[in-house]
Amino acid sequence: VQLVESGGGSVQAGGSLRLSCAASGYRYSSLYMGWFRQAPGKEREGVAGIDSDGNTYYADSVKGRFTISKDNAKSTLYLQMNSLKPEDTAMYYCAASPMSTVETPIHRADFGYWGQGTQVTVSS
Repeated sequence: VQLVESGGGSVQAGGSLRLSCAASGYRYSSLYMGWFRQAPGKEREGVAGIDSDGNTYYADSVKGRFTISKDNAKSTLYLQMNSLKPEDTAMYYCAASPMSTVETPIHRADFGYWGQGTQVTVSS
């Protein structure tokens, strides 16, 4: 599975961004997909996940502000981020798990395929 993220950038607090992740090389619709982020000096943390049935997971820190979705026809995963805060600043990674479902909170160990990351910077 190849994953390519796009859509990162710099915004002011309260702003919005939409990240995209284009997937290829596998039956995309059967994968569990997730978004992770990693700030300098911190562990990579799971932000949101979605299974093949469209069931979603969100970390408490982003619940109500971020929305994960996917378009199976386009093999693309999205992360709509609203009401962004400076603490959302991080490198954001798209990830895919060969399993149809994973335990939550999602953990990087369950994901075997990763994109290169896209930087999100939120200024106060």
